[in-house]
Amino acid sequence: MNIYKEQIDLTSHGGRPSFFDITPQVKEAIEKSRVKNGICVVISPHTTCSVFFEEFVHDYNEEGDEFLQEDLNNILKKIIPDNVEEGQYNYPGEKHYKAVALWPNAEAYLPNGDRRALLNCDAHLKATLIGSSQTFEVDEGKLGVGTTGYIYFVDFDRTRSRIRKCKIIVLGE
Repeated sequence: MNIYKEQIDLTSHGGRPSFFDITPQVKEAIEKSRVKNGICVVISPHTTCSVFFEEFVHDYNEEGDEFLQEDLNNILKKIIPDNVEEGQYNYPGEKHYKAVALWPNAEAYLPNGDRRALLNCDAHLKATLIGSSQTFEVDEGKLGVGTTGYIYFVDFDRTRSRIRKCKIIVLGE
């Protein structure tokens, strides 16, 4: 059994969900792994990010998102509206604000003490619904999906731009 691990870094743009087509990186990781038959697991370690499998769409909106991504985002906003004010959701609560203020890098999460920077309950809930990982077949050394199947990483957090990690693990023979 061979195990190959790789991490890719992605920079979200903030202001709206950030979608990334990571299919080329996953295919490259499978090739580097030299695994002929097995599985490939793609994982987000972040609580506001998800990994999903969808058809590649050739049409884009003015912000550069594929139409299916825009449709997904619009549907999720109907179910889970964007967190825009304190008290809209239970999270973040007072104890959470106090805990974050004690972190060594608190300024990154509460710039100048601005509590609005933590108003991302919607991002956490959306990521929970979509899920943090996907598992794919590795078949004869290739990603075992159809022609139109693509792998996407999304950061639903709109509060700021950040560097996000995506883990790729390939297992097999």
